Amino acid sequence: MHARYLLWPAFFIGQFLSCGFLAWHLLAQVDFAYPQAYELLNIDRHIEEFGPQNRYRRGFADTDKQAHLSLFGQINDAIHHKPEALADIRFAPDGGKTQTLLREPEVVHLQDVARLINGVYTLGWFSLGLTALTMGALLWRRGPLPRPLRVLTGVVGALSLLIAAVFVIGPKRVFYTLHTWVFPPEHPWFFYYQDSLMTTLMKAPDLFGFIAIILLSLWLLLWSISLWLFVRLWRVIPFHHTRKSNDYSARAD
Repeated sequence: MHARYLLWPAFFIGQFLSCGFLAWHLLAQVDFAYPQAYELLNIDRHIEEFGPQNRYRRGFADTDKQAHLSLFGQINDAIHHKPEALADIRFAPDGGKTQTLLREPEVVHLQDVARLINGVYTLGWFSLGLTALTMGALLWRRGPLPRPLRVLTGVVGALSLLIAAVFVIGPKRVFYTLHTWVFPPEHPWFFYYQDSLMTTLMKAPDLFGFIAIILLSLWLLLWSISLWLFVRLWRVIPFHHTRKSNDYSARAD
Protein backbone atom coordinates (compact mmCIF):
# COMPACT_ATOMS: atom_id res chain seq x y z
CA MET A 1 0.00 0.00 0.00
CA HIS A 2 2.67 2.50 1.07
CA ALA A 3 4.89 1.53 -1.88
CA ARG A 4 2.17 2.57 -4.31
CA TYR A 5 2.00 6.01 -2.71
CA LEU A 6 5.68 6.42 -3.56
CA LEU A 7 5.52 4.76 -6.96
CA TRP A 8 2.76 6.91 -8.42
CA PRO A 9 4.45 10.28 -7.73
CA ALA A 10 7.78 8.90 -8.95
CA PHE A 11 6.13 7.59 -12.11
CA PHE A 12 4.31 10.84 -12.92
CA ILE A 13 7.41 12.96 -12.27
CA GLY A 14 9.54 10.67 -14.43
CA GLN A 15 6.92 10.58 -17.17
CA PHE A 16 6.55 14.37 -17.24
CA LEU A 17 10.31 14.99 -17.34
CA SER A 18 10.80 12.26 -19.94
CA CYS A 19 8.28 13.90 -22.25
CA GLY A 20 10.11 17.22 -21.87
CA PHE A 21 13.39 15.52 -22.68
CA LEU A 22 11.89 13.84 -25.74
CA ALA A 23 10.35 17.13 -26.89
CA TRP A 24 13.73 18.86 -26.60
CA HIS A 25 15.51 16.06 -28.48
CA LEU A 26 12.96 16.06 -31.30
CA LEU A 27 13.14 19.84 -31.72
CA ALA A 28 16.93 19.71 -31.72
CA GLN A 29 16.76 17.47 -34.81
CA VAL A 30 14.98 20.25 -36.73
CA ASP A 31 17.06 23.15 -35.39
CA PHE A 32 14.23 24.14 -33.02
CA ALA A 33 12.11 25.23 -36.00
CA TYR A 34 14.54 28.07 -36.73
CA PRO A 35 13.55 28.19 -40.43
CA GLN A 36 9.94 28.84 -39.39
CA ALA A 37 10.99 31.37 -36.75
CA TYR A 38 13.19 33.06 -39.34
CA GLU A 39 10.11 33.92 -41.37
CA LEU A 40 7.73 34.57 -38.50
CA LEU A 41 10.10 36.88 -36.59
CA ASN A 42 11.45 38.63 -39.70
CA ILE A 43 14.99 37.71 -38.73
CA ASP A 44 16.23 38.64 -42.21
CA ARG A 45 15.21 42.26 -41.65
CA HIS A 46 16.71 42.16 -38.17
CA ILE A 47 20.06 41.06 -39.65
CA GLU A 48 19.84 43.75 -42.32
CA GLU A 49 19.41 46.36 -39.60
CA PHE A 50 21.94 45.24 -37.01
CA GLY A 51 24.48 43.34 -39.12
CA PRO A 52 26.12 46.57 -40.39
CA GLN A 53 26.21 47.96 -36.84
CA ASN A 54 28.43 45.17 -35.51
CA ARG A 55 31.64 46.56 -34.04
CA TYR A 56 33.75 43.42 -34.59
CA ARG A 57 32.64 41.78 -37.84
CA ARG A 58 31.92 43.23 -41.27
CA GLY A 59 29.65 42.08 -44.05
CA PHE A 60 27.21 39.87 -42.15
CA ALA A 61 24.27 41.75 -43.67
CA ASP A 62 25.53 40.63 -47.10
CA THR A 63 24.92 36.96 -46.31
CA ASP A 64 21.70 35.28 -47.42
CA LYS A 65 18.98 33.21 -45.79
CA GLN A 66 20.61 29.86 -46.54
CA ALA A 67 23.80 31.03 -44.85
CA HIS A 68 21.83 32.10 -41.78
CA LEU A 69 20.01 28.77 -41.54
CA SER A 70 23.29 26.92 -41.98
CA LEU A 71 25.04 28.98 -39.28
CA PHE A 72 22.26 28.37 -36.77
CA GLY A 73 22.33 24.67 -37.62
CA GLN A 74 26.08 24.56 -37.00
CA ILE A 75 25.65 26.24 -33.61
CA ASN A 76 22.87 23.81 -32.69
CA ASP A 77 24.99 20.83 -33.72
CA ALA A 78 28.02 22.11 -31.84
CA ILE A 79 26.29 22.75 -28.51
CA HIS A 80 24.75 19.27 -28.64
CA HIS A 81 27.71 17.26 -29.91
CA LYS A 82 31.04 19.09 -30.22
CA PRO A 83 31.38 22.40 -28.34
CA GLU A 84 35.01 22.65 -29.42
CA ALA A 85 33.79 23.34 -32.97
CA LEU A 86 32.07 26.59 -31.99
CA ALA A 87 35.20 28.68 -32.54
CA ASP A 88 35.53 27.32 -36.09
CA ILE A 89 32.08 28.36 -37.37
CA ARG A 90 32.63 30.78 -40.25
CA PHE A 91 30.68 32.90 -42.70
CA ALA A 92 31.66 34.52 -45.99
CA PRO A 93 29.93 37.72 -47.18
CA ASP A 94 29.33 38.09 -50.91
CA GLY A 95 32.70 39.03 -52.33
CA GLY A 96 34.19 39.29 -48.84
CA LYS A 97 36.72 37.50 -46.71
CA THR A 98 35.76 34.44 -44.67
CA GLN A 99 35.42 35.31 -40.97
CA THR A 100 34.68 33.50 -37.75
CA LEU A 101 31.12 34.08 -36.60
CA LEU A 102 31.66 34.02 -32.85
CA ARG A 103 33.95 36.05 -30.63
CA GLU A 104 35.63 34.41 -27.63
CA PRO A 105 33.00 35.58 -25.06
CA GLU A 106 30.27 34.12 -27.26
CA VAL A 107 32.14 30.83 -27.58
CA VAL A 108 32.54 30.65 -23.80
CA HIS A 109 28.84 31.33 -23.30
CA LEU A 110 27.77 28.69 -25.81
CA GLN A 111 30.12 26.18 -24.21
CA ASP A 112 28.34 26.90 -20.93
CA VAL A 113 25.08 26.24 -22.78
CA ALA A 114 26.53 22.96 -24.07
CA ARG A 115 27.35 21.87 -20.50
CA LEU A 116 23.81 22.78 -19.45
CA ILE A 117 22.38 20.72 -22.31
CA ASN A 118 24.59 17.81 -21.28
CA GLY A 119 22.95 18.04 -17.85
CA VAL A 120 19.53 18.09 -19.48
CA TYR A 121 20.34 14.87 -21.33
CA THR A 122 21.64 13.24 -18.15
CA LEU A 123 18.41 14.15 -16.36
CA GLY A 124 16.42 13.01 -19.39
CA TRP A 125 17.96 9.54 -19.47
CA PHE A 126 17.52 9.23 -15.71
CA SER A 127 13.85 10.23 -16.08
CA LEU A 128 13.30 7.63 -18.79
CA GLY A 129 14.82 4.96 -16.56
CA LEU A 130 12.72 6.08 -13.59
CA THR A 131 9.58 6.02 -15.73
CA ALA A 132 10.28 2.53 -17.03
CA LEU A 133 11.07 1.10 -13.59
CA THR A 134 8.10 2.63 -11.80
CA MET A 135 5.73 1.76 -14.65
CA GLY A 136 6.85 -1.84 -14.52
CA ALA A 137 6.42 -1.94 -10.75
CA LEU A 138 2.97 -0.36 -10.91
CA LEU A 139 1.79 -2.70 -13.65
CA TRP A 140 3.05 -5.69 -11.68
CA ARG A 141 1.49 -4.61 -8.38
CA ARG A 142 -1.79 -3.66 -10.07
CA GLY A 143 -2.70 -0.92 -7.58
CA PRO A 144 -5.62 1.49 -7.95
CA LEU A 145 -5.24 3.77 -10.95
CA PRO A 146 -5.47 7.49 -10.13
CA ARG A 147 -8.15 9.28 -12.10
CA PRO A 148 -6.48 10.50 -15.33
CA LEU A 149 -8.67 13.62 -15.37
CA ARG A 150 -7.47 14.54 -11.89
CA VAL A 151 -3.85 14.08 -12.94
CA LEU A 152 -4.41 16.10 -16.13
CA THR A 153 -6.16 18.88 -14.22
CA GLY A 154 -3.41 19.02 -11.61
CA VAL A 155 -0.58 19.28 -14.12
CA VAL A 156 -2.34 21.77 -16.39
CA GLY A 157 -3.37 23.84 -13.37
CA ALA A 158 0.18 23.94 -12.00
CA LEU A 159 1.57 24.91 -15.40
CA SER A 160 -1.07 27.60 -15.81
CA LEU A 161 -0.10 29.13 -12.46
CA LEU A 162 3.57 29.00 -13.43
CA ILE A 163 2.94 30.66 -16.80
CA ALA A 164 0.76 33.30 -15.16
CA ALA A 165 3.54 34.03 -12.65
CA VAL A 166 6.04 34.42 -15.50
CA PHE A 167 3.83 36.99 -17.22
CA VAL A 168 3.17 38.85 -13.96
CA ILE A 169 6.89 39.07 -13.21
CA GLY A 170 7.75 39.68 -16.87
CA PRO A 171 9.14 37.09 -19.32
CA LYS A 172 12.29 39.10 -20.00
CA ARG A 173 13.01 39.57 -16.31
CA VAL A 174 12.50 35.84 -15.67
CA PHE A 175 14.74 35.04 -18.64
CA TYR A 176 17.57 37.25 -17.34
CA THR A 177 17.20 36.02 -13.76
CA LEU A 178 17.47 32.38 -14.84
CA HIS A 179 20.66 33.23 -16.70
CA THR A 180 22.22 34.69 -13.54
CA TRP A 181 21.32 31.51 -11.65
CA VAL A 182 22.50 29.03 -14.27
CA PHE A 183 25.70 30.48 -15.74
CA PRO A 184 28.99 31.30 -13.97
CA PRO A 185 29.00 34.96 -12.83
CA GLU A 186 32.39 35.60 -14.46
CA HIS A 187 31.14 34.46 -17.88
CA PRO A 188 29.23 37.06 -19.92
CA TRP A 189 25.85 35.94 -21.24
CA PHE A 190 24.24 39.25 -22.24
CA PHE A 191 25.34 40.64 -25.61
CA TYR A 192 24.15 43.72 -27.47
CA TYR A 193 23.28 43.25 -31.13
CA GLN A 194 26.15 45.58 -32.03
CA ASP A 195 28.63 43.28 -30.26
CA SER A 196 27.36 39.83 -31.18
CA LEU A 197 26.47 38.21 -34.48
CA MET A 198 25.19 35.25 -32.45
CA THR A 199 22.57 37.46 -30.79
CA THR A 200 21.75 39.11 -34.11
CA LEU A 201 21.38 35.77 -35.88
CA MET A 202 19.02 34.55 -33.16
CA LYS A 203 17.18 37.83 -32.64
CA ALA A 204 17.43 37.13 -28.93
CA PRO A 205 15.39 36.97 -26.82
CA ASP A 206 12.48 36.79 -29.33
CA LEU A 207 13.66 33.47 -30.75
CA PHE A 208 13.88 31.94 -27.27
CA GLY A 209 10.27 32.92 -26.59
CA PHE A 210 9.25 31.23 -29.84
CA ILE A 211 11.21 28.09 -28.92
CA ALA A 212 9.71 28.05 -25.41
CA ILE A 213 6.18 28.10 -26.85
CA ILE A 214 6.71 25.23 -29.29
CA LEU A 215 8.74 23.25 -26.74
CA LEU A 216 6.00 23.52 -24.13
CA SER A 217 3.32 22.71 -26.71
CA LEU A 218 5.13 19.59 -27.91
CA TRP A 219 5.96 18.64 -24.32
CA LEU A 220 2.30 18.72 -23.27
CA LEU A 221 1.23 16.89 -26.41
CA LEU A 222 3.69 14.05 -25.77
CA TRP A 223 2.74 13.97 -22.10
CA SER A 224 -0.98 13.73 -22.91
CA ILE A 225 -0.43 10.98 -25.47
CA SER A 226 1.84 8.98 -23.15
CA LEU A 227 -0.67 9.29 -20.29
CA TRP A 228 -3.47 8.08 -22.56
CA LEU A 229 -1.36 5.14 -23.74
CA PHE A 230 -0.49 4.20 -20.16
CA VAL A 231 -4.15 4.18 -19.15
CA ARG A 232 -4.98 2.00 -22.16
CA LEU A 233 -2.10 -0.33 -21.31
CA TRP A 234 -3.23 -0.52 -17.70
CA ARG A 235 -6.71 -1.63 -18.73
CA VAL A 236 -5.83 -4.27 -21.34
CA ILE A 237 -2.71 -6.05 -20.06
CA PRO A 238 -3.46 -9.22 -18.05
CA PHE A 239 -1.60 -9.40 -14.74
CA HIS A 240 0.02 -12.52 -13.37
CA HIS A 241 -0.73 -12.04 -9.70
CA THR A 242 -4.37 -11.19 -10.48
CA ARG A 243 -4.74 -14.47 -12.33
CA LYS A 244 -3.15 -16.30 -9.40
CA SER A 245 -5.68 -14.77 -7.01
CA ASN A 246 -8.51 -15.91 -9.27
CA ASP A 247 -7.06 -19.43 -9.38
CA TYR A 248 -6.95 -19.59 -5.57
CA SER A 249 -10.52 -18.35 -5.38
CA ALA A 250 -11.62 -21.04 -7.83
CA ARG A 251 -9.90 -23.77 -5.78
CA ALA A 252 -11.53 -22.52 -2.59
CA ASP A 253 -14.92 -22.80 -4.23
